[in-house]
Amino acid sequence: MNKRDDFIERMKANLEAWNAEIDILAAKAREAGDEARVKYHDDIERLKQRRDETRELLEELQQTSEAAWGTLRQGLEESWERLRKAFADASSHFK
Repeated sequence: MNKRDDFIERMKANLEAWNAEIDILAAKAREAGDEARVKYHDDIERLKQRRDETRELLEELQQTSEAAWGTLRQGLEESWERLRKAFADASSHFK
């Protein structure tokens, strides 16, 4: 497997892990009081939006040539960092 394919596979696995974490947060939100549930819902929606943006970049990366993937990789890594930060922010509200 080349670097590009390895990177794509790692990103897919990471997205699956984030999906599971989002599901856990959603379950905690369902158990929260009404006021907190609204806040948690907003956080979860932001996480889903960031996740979807990252997934779209990953899909785009999968369609690129070996020569062009470096540029898209940087964009995906930046999107990944935004998702990671959004998750950290949202998770802090659930503690």
